[in-house]
Amino acid sequence: MVFVKANYQESFSFMIPQNISDQLAKWNQSHLLQFADQLDQNAIEQLVSQIALLNFSQIEKLLHDKKSGASNEESPRELAKRAKALSQVIRQNELSANPALVAELIAIGQQAMHDGKVAAILVAGGQGTRLGFPHPKGLFPIGPVSGNSMFQILFEQVLARSRQAKHAIPYYIMTSDATHSETLNFLDQYHYFGLPQKDVKLFRQGTMPAVDTETGKVLLADKAEIALSPDGHGGILQALTNNHCLQDMRERGIEYLYYHQVDNPTSIVCEPLLIGAHIKRQSEMTTKVAAKRSWDEKMGILAEVDGKTQIIEYSDLPDDIAQQTESNGQLKFWAGNMAIHVFSLSFLERITTGTSQIPFHIAHKKVPYINSKGDLINPASPNAYKFERFIFDALLFADHALVVEADRQREFNPVKNATGNDSPETSKQAILNIHKQWLTQAGIHLSPGINIEFSPLFALDAQQVLENRDSLTNITTSKFITH
Repeated sequence: MVFVKANYQESFSFMIPQNISDQLAKWNQSHLLQFADQLDQNAIEQLVSQIALLNFSQIEKLLHDKKSGASNEESPRELAKRAKALSQVIRQNELSANPALVAELIAIGQQAMHDGKVAAILVAGGQGTRLGFPHPKGLFPIGPVSGNSMFQILFEQVLARSRQAKHAIPYYIMTSDATHSETLNFLDQYHYFGLPQKDVKLFRQGTMPAVDTETGKVLLADKAEIALSPDGHGGILQALTNNHCLQDMRERGIEYLYYHQVDNPTSIVCEPLLIGAHIKRQSEMTTKVAAKRSWDEKMGILAEVDGKTQIIEYSDLPDDIAQQTESNGQLKFWAGNMAIHVFSLSFLERITTGTSQIPFHIAHKKVPYINSKGDLINPASPNAYKFERFIFDALLFADHALVVEADRQREFNPVKNATGNDSPETSKQAILNIHKQWLTQAGIHLSPGINIEFSPLFALDAQQVLENRDSLTNITTSKFITH
């Protein structure tokens, strides 16, 4: 390998790979090394390692398509005008009225887990900044009695399902640069909450650089750091590929993947019914939805556009369309995205190796950067393009997609805001309400003021509480029931 020399304070020198210099010159990005003579060896090595990961050809194509309109990306608002109500959907009332169907779907899902065909994917790249919690959100203490973390509640669900299935369910955890190290240390400290370490795979989400809208040049966040941001939850497919996770799944015999996010502790991880519906309907991508509280609730909605099931972000749904109702007065576009999916592995392999890959969306944003004088600039208006992918865009390539409605009170209680709706307070209360309902169904009634929280290792549903009823007598104080 050929190197070029950069001088540092006339007494120290280090080498920059010639291929890096050549690439920067080729793509008119040599400014990324403009402060090299002011950096120490560790800093320059960090910068060079970031540069080496940039795909300048891809960036150039994205910018060219954006400016020329070659991408032919239709305005989401225009697309929303052609939206129709869902047809491939299983509603809650259909499930309630058909216990035989429910039993059949659950049996199919349980058999798939017993046969070792199911894995889970957890998106855990976010921090709890909005909650006043400067750590990965998975570390947030959400157990209303136990104080257990999001991670513990979700990991114990996977462990409980594995025990039921008598077969390991691998857990693939996507972190980010901001959360990876702390998440890894936390899971090590708590021994992965009982899951075998070999069955837990942590991998980092990818990043994309911010690019100046006028010049097309990659921005520097500091003299030795490129302005990078996560490439969106849709970047998970590339990250799975880059970290050999798809290959690992195939070698394990996995066929179905349950996908969820870390901020919803009441999600039913590896839900047999959802997996069973996915298999029975021969779906490639199945999405769990919750009925919106109101037309203006900030949830993306699922609808059909040009015969394809798609998700339209709430910000792209014009008010007059969002307010449309059916003849019975119910919202036409009622199906709110919960960020819970089941994927067929063969489908993900097809869209990561073929030509039908999830597209990038380009957003015009305000991005702080270092100018040519080395000064930090905080722009007053959008100055840069950011690039990200959305996992739900995979629906565009699914030949068969299915939507299943959730029991919202039972399954969708995310922690997104510090106060009000979708806050720690509402999520904790939801957990208590769910577990109290399980007790009531088991014939156990609590005195006022007593709160019970169940570990997933004790019970995953009301039936398991009933089966363990004898161990729940004489409850006189709030308590956490574990295994």
